Amino acid sequence: MAAAKTELAWGQTSNLMCLLANANRDPKRTGPFKADDFNPTAKRRPVQKAPITVLRDVFIDKKPPIT
Repeated sequence: MAAAKTELAWGQTSNLMCLLANANRDPKRTGPFKADDFNPTAKRRPVQKAPITVLRDVFIDKKPPIT
């Protein structure tokens, strides 16, 4: 129950931080922020790296990627 309360509090705080950051950003220099950028409890998915040949196979040769 304590974890849920912490996640709720960080969710609300990160939304306010996101609002302030987006209101004060320079649109020519940075893209929009997301609330998860400020939330330490957000579930982050790891970035999957693949060789460049996968892009060639998918977009040029029209082969489905092998997972």
